[in-house]
Amino acid sequence: MPFSINPPPRLLMGPGPINADPRVLRAMSAPMLGQYDPVFRRMMRETQELYRQVFQTENESTVLVDGTARAGIEAIFVSVLCPGDVVLVPVFGRFGQLLCEIASRCGADVRTLQAEWGTVFDRETIEAGLREHRPKLLAICQGDTSTTMCQPLEWLGALCHSYGALCYVDATATVGGNQLAVADWQLDAVSVGLQKCLGGAAGISPITLSDSVAELIKSRMHLEAGIQPVGYVPGSGPRIASNYFDLAMILGYWGQGVNHHTEATSMLYAAHECARILVEEGLPAAQERHRLHSRALRIGLESMGLRLYGDPTHRMQNITGIYVPTEVDGEKVRSTLLAEFGIEIGTSFGPLAGVIWRIGTMGYNAQRIPVLQTLACLSATLRLLGMKLPSDGIPEALHEYQSQDS
Repeated sequence: MPFSINPPPRLLMGPGPINADPRVLRAMSAPMLGQYDPVFRRMMRETQELYRQVFQTENESTVLVDGTARAGIEAIFVSVLCPGDVVLVPVFGRFGQLLCEIASRCGADVRTLQAEWGTVFDRETIEAGLREHRPKLLAICQGDTSTTMCQPLEWLGALCHSYGALCYVDATATVGGNQLAVADWQLDAVSVGLQKCLGGAAGISPITLSDSVAELIKSRMHLEAGIQPVGYVPGSGPRIASNYFDLAMILGYWGQGVNHHTEATSMLYAAHECARILVEEGLPAAQERHRLHSRALRIGLESMGLRLYGDPTHRMQNITGIYVPTEVDGEKVRSTLLAEFGIEIGTSFGPLAGVIWRIGTMGYNAQRIPVLQTLACLSATLRLLGMKLPSDGIPEALHEYQSQDS
């Protein structure tokens, strides 16, 4: 007989996914509704409005794509790009490389800028790239979890527009825990996921599109033969290569009820609740919460004698990189921490595989108890494996919390 689904308890303190907020899990268990039920359509409209607040924009074309965060990226790329279009990707970690991969599969002419892992790009470097390559689209991650770095974006949208380029940002790892002002920063397209600072589960991707991007996509509208009305005239642009990720039809589904797909009802419930919780807390308060708990974690880690990774002025507010001490086997530490204490932390990729650990303090886990639990159990694991520590990091982290309480 197959086993029943009864996973062991875990504290997910890696770079994502994290433990979903219980309120989100409760929302996901709500009864199913038909996708054209008026109550469900109202919920869709509410979800759009909530994500306009999350993205800090009034973009009408703020919708959700069924699938993990990568679905949002791919839907935007395949709906905006045509074969031969020049795309410029400033790469400062593994997920910049992913943007190159997806753009190249769309047939784009991909050009890259490269920054050393653990650093970000300055304005001058990106401007030089725009001047040289004259791309249709610049695509960049705000936060790359592989390096734990957060790219400044305040000037990026306006800079791209001055060179005739559109600006796309993958903010999966940062939304909700770091500032993301889509309208003020003039970002043309942004996609995110739920499984990090939003405190949800992977499976649906909120996106927002500027009017200019939305109009470009709608010019490529080619309805399926089975749902074409009498007198139907297709868009003037080339047909989008993917049916599932066809944002022209997805925008029609969210707007006019075009019968494109069956909505992932439980995931929409989750997305609605993630955004509702964040808006209720307030974006500045949520960002400060992530900043506080990451700061307490980092103080505790450094008090244990561990060394933090990357440019300290550009670290994400929700993920911390730590050099693996030479005295221990990094994978043995991670497996022991999981087996003996039920806590998961991450390693990294490429040149950082086995070099750093990554600990996330985000979403529902951006709280005092998970942070202190992680510090206590990590220090115990290091001692179990023979490492001598000047502190377990708890008094120092508690002092940081208490200084904020007073």
